[in-house]
Amino acid sequence: MDPNNHQSISLFELNNRIRRVIESGFPELYWIVAEISEIHVNRKSGHAYLELVEKARDKDTLIARAKATIWAAAYRSLKAYFETTTGQILTTGIKIRARVSVDYHELYQFSLNIRDIDPSYTMGDLARRRREIIRQLEEDGVIDMNREIEFPRVPQRIAIISSPTAAGYGDFINQLNHNTPGYHFYTKLFPAIMQGNEAVTSLLHAFDQVSKHLDFFDVVVVIRGGGSKTDLTVYDHYDLGFYAAQFPLPVITGIGHERDDSILDLVTHTRCKTPTAVADLLINFMSEFENWITEQSEAITGLAREMIESHQQFFDRVLQRMPRQVQQKIELSRRQLVRFGQQALSNSHVILVRGNDQLANFSGQLSKNARRLITDALRYNDSLDRQLRLYDPAHILKRGYSITYHKGKPLKDSQNVKVGDSVTIRLFRGILNGIIHLPEQPDSSSLLNKNSKDHDNIS
Repeated sequence: MDPNNHQSISLFELNNRIRRVIESGFPELYWIVAEISEIHVNRKSGHAYLELVEKARDKDTLIARAKATIWAAAYRSLKAYFETTTGQILTTGIKIRARVSVDYHELYQFSLNIRDIDPSYTMGDLARRRREIIRQLEEDGVIDMNREIEFPRVPQRIAIISSPTAAGYGDFINQLNHNTPGYHFYTKLFPAIMQGNEAVTSLLHAFDQVSKHLDFFDVVVVIRGGGSKTDLTVYDHYDLGFYAAQFPLPVITGIGHERDDSILDLVTHTRCKTPTAVADLLINFMSEFENWITEQSEAITGLAREMIESHQQFFDRVLQRMPRQVQQKIELSRRQLVRFGQQALSNSHVILVRGNDQLANFSGQLSKNARRLITDALRYNDSLDRQLRLYDPAHILKRGYSITYHKGKPLKDSQNVKVGDSVTIRLFRGILNGIIHLPEQPDSSSLLNKNSKDHDNIS
């Protein structure tokens, strides 16, 4: 076949024919269901450019893909209505039901022009996905794990997952550090992105960082600023819920919404409305512990007082009974003496023998105890004598030491004398008298002028 014998057309003309065929073949608007895999908004024009996909049922395999456009005028109204109604950002990963026209452009080729979006479909899909995530967490056996961790009685060491620039973080720190009772808390921030497409990855990374220092913390708090309801979709992610549910420390959330519970709220230990509510919770735990300590202290004090009073009463009763008991003992002894005398008269020989035996035994025991006491006393006396000799000044002087006297008192500090003062030095044998002179060497404190006329020999 000779290609020169056939007429050629330009690419533009070919695309133009395709456009006319598509326009004539798809003249109406169609409702379609698809997932947003990409979305990009041109800041200058305000147009939104999307990629829509469809996946095989129960699989992640793509079976269809198409480009889509929402022109600026339509995008502003559709986005606001969709997000207000669903509480969900128009972003990647969500399913939408959209009314589209089929377009073909010679330069940009095939695309869908989105004219309308049905938010009720997305709400239903989000609710379905949420139910599926909760059911999966239940089947995995992790949904209650974090709530079952015992909360510490004194939660003072706080790991914080938040954005450092979030207003909620500042409110939390201010509330915690300026609590009225004056409790001290140790806090450490683990920064994370709290909204947007990168939030889940960032939050998981922050949890990983905390897990490396578990022994340093009592609890973990996840807090953010007020934000919009649409930001909550970040916290409905399966991976985030699965990780937080199994975290080994109690996790407290304060992500800023009163009526809406996220998946993260459901799986963590305690859910608070706001960051300041989280701070109040921690302060209340400290206050309860302080009250418990006070109650225990008062109970112990009361018990001790009762015991003291009880013992005092017991001693009082003993003291009251002692004279009576002494009298009873004396009376008993008198009676025994009378009986002994009567027995002595009837059987004096036997009584005398027994009495002599008891007296001999008592005498021997007394002699033995006396010897032991005397021996112990002598040993103690010898020990005291040795200690006295060691501390005897004469014994110390005999070893080469001396005592210097100034104005009749022992001299302990060279600062207490001046040049020209008289001093007396006592040695083991003899006394030296001297006068303080200027030192001859820089490191000398004083020189003594020996006076031979004042020599005495003292033994």
